[in-house]
Amino acid sequence: MTLYQDLWAQLPIPGLMIGLNDSILDVNMAAEQFLGVSSKMVLGHHVWNFLRGEDLLSAGINRARAIGQPIVITDVFAHGRNTEPLPCAAHVCPLGGAEPYILVLIIPHDTLGNSGNGTAPISAAHSAIGMAEMLAHEIKNPLAGITGAAQFLSMSLPPEEHEMTDLIVEESKRIVALLDQVEQFGDVTPPNYAEVNVHDVLDQASRSATFGFAGNIKITKNYDPSLPNVRVDSNQMVQVFLNLIKNACEALGEEGEILVRTFYDPSLRLVMPDSNRQRMPLHVDITDNGPGLPEAISKHVFDPFVSSKLNGKGLGLALVSKIVAQHNAWVSVISRPGQTTFRISLPVKIRK
Repeated sequence: MTLYQDLWAQLPIPGLMIGLNDSILDVNMAAEQFLGVSSKMVLGHHVWNFLRGEDLLSAGINRARAIGQPIVITDVFAHGRNTEPLPCAAHVCPLGGAEPYILVLIIPHDTLGNSGNGTAPISAAHSAIGMAEMLAHEIKNPLAGITGAAQFLSMSLPPEEHEMTDLIVEESKRIVALLDQVEQFGDVTPPNYAEVNVHDVLDQASRSATFGFAGNIKITKNYDPSLPNVRVDSNQMVQVFLNLIKNACEALGEEGEILVRTFYDPSLRLVMPDSNRQRMPLHVDITDNGPGLPEAISKHVFDPFVSSKLNGKGLGLALVSKIVAQHNAWVSVISRPGQTTFRISLPVKIRK
């Protein structure tokens, strides 16, 4: 075995060599483990018979082949035919020579010491709860006094001098509204579970959005009618989907389209705190065709007080992650210009 062959075999991340017509020319040992099959079974066969992923991965390979330049895909869910989806980065590199070979390196986020965008940041949510409660209680009381004093002062001033007192009142009300959101984020009330049809929850959130803030945004639904019921807190999940739809509307601006899609895929399993692996087979995608998330915050969108909006509070997605974590569910996001998808994956109770 040559040095290069030894390096290829011992490379700790999955690597695939792909030839014309997307046939697999070679895989290393890490790729065999990632795909869940031996190299003898895959060599010469079409890569998509064994590598499962999103259209983003296929498009990246085609793009790299067309332009002859490497492409890095920072966020894609990839997995083998019989293995679970994992949030990964993918390096797609065309190799020089007479044949248009493509080297694909798949790097699961957890190998980077980083859970990536796919995790519901439970620790971030919990760490902010104490701060949220303190802010809400310590600031709202004096604000009420400031507002009352400004209103009382305005009564003794002529109308033309009300500008400053009106500003004090309006800004105080704005801060109180922010603190209301902070209090909501800090609420530790456990979910009130009940079996519900997820489509009923989505319809309620969509109606509220349509008659509230959606404006000219088109909301399209693609539901799988065969989905089983889920055991969730209906009111909390309405809040989750409403926040995600609102986030998509704000990204789109005055016009655009949001697709709400449901589907069943039993391949996703998560390791729970008790080390058991729990299936997350019921999925809800909320996709917008906006500009995508800024790269600088794409890996931190679920953290409190992180926002790409000029006047954003950075609490909407943090609240989403908190509620999802309380339901032992999973939230993830994949974003690129023209398509941003937030996915909620929910456990389903298996009836015996």
